[in-house]
Amino acid sequence: MNTRGMNTRGMETSEMSGASRVSGIPGTEMPPRHTASAGSVPAGPAGGNGLAVAAMVLGITGLVTSVLFVGGPLGVLGLVLGLVALMRAGRTGAGRGQAVTAVVTSSLAIMVSVLAALFMVWFANKTQDCYRPDSFRQYKQCVHQQLREG
Repeated sequence: MNTRGMNTRGMETSEMSGASRVSGIPGTEMPPRHTASAGSVPAGPAGGNGLAVAAMVLGITGLVTSVLFVGGPLGVLGLVLGLVALMRAGRTGAGRGQAVTAVVTSSLAIMVSVLAALFMVWFANKTQDCYRPDSFRQYKQCVHQQLREG
C-alpha cells in the first residue's frame, strides 16, 4: 500500500506498508502508526473487591488516628466492612489479602483507641485535684506529686 499525504510541517510524505517517509529526504522514515480500537484496550482487573480496599483504607487511617480517638469509630467501620469484604472474598477470591489487612488494622485501631481512652480516664482520675492551679508550674508539680503517690 502506497499513500501520499502531508506531515505536520507541510512536507509531502509517502507511506508504504505502515512506515512513513518524507518525500525527497533520505533517512526520514518514521515508525508505522498504530491505532487501537475501543475493544482492544485492556480493562482493569476484573471482579476487584472495592469493599476490601475501602475497609483497608479505613483500618489503616483508624490505626494512625487511634490515639486521637478518631480511630475508634473508623476502626469499627473498617472492621465491619472488612468482615463483609472477607466473606465476599471467600466467594470470589478477589481482595482477600486486603480484607484480612483491613480486619487486622481495624481491630488494632479499636484496641489502641480503647487503651488511649482508659489511660485518659485513669490520668484524669489521678490528677483531678490539680485542675485549679494558679500557674502551669503549680499544675506540673501537682501532677508529679499525684502520680508518685499512687
